[in-house]
Amino acid sequence: MDVLDTIKQQISDNAVILYMKGSPSAPQCGFSMRASQALMACGQRFAYVDILSNPDIRSELPKFANWPTFPQLWVKGELIGGCDIITEMHEKGELKPLIDAAVAA
Repeated sequence: MDVLDTIKQQISDNAVILYMKGSPSAPQCGFSMRASQALMACGQRFAYVDILSNPDIRSELPKFANWPTFPQLWVKGELIGGCDIITEMHEKGELKPLIDAAVAA
């Protein structure tokens, strides 16, 4: 399976997936830390992919998503955005209902 197929499968197999540097418990950059903390505050389980240990995904996902930076949050197959969007949605109270609905579906 090529990298693009792997990415598509990860996105379709997981209602909520975060592509980040490191892991939620050990993020490797401030943006990934803020994004994963906002997601964890929603109280639902979510999948993640450490792009630092997956260089092929790190190089291909920005082209596939048409989004140049990490982290990237995908919910129900749609790109939600990066750290600033995730943080803003969390602060406005918009992130938790989105995540809850995705996990419940």
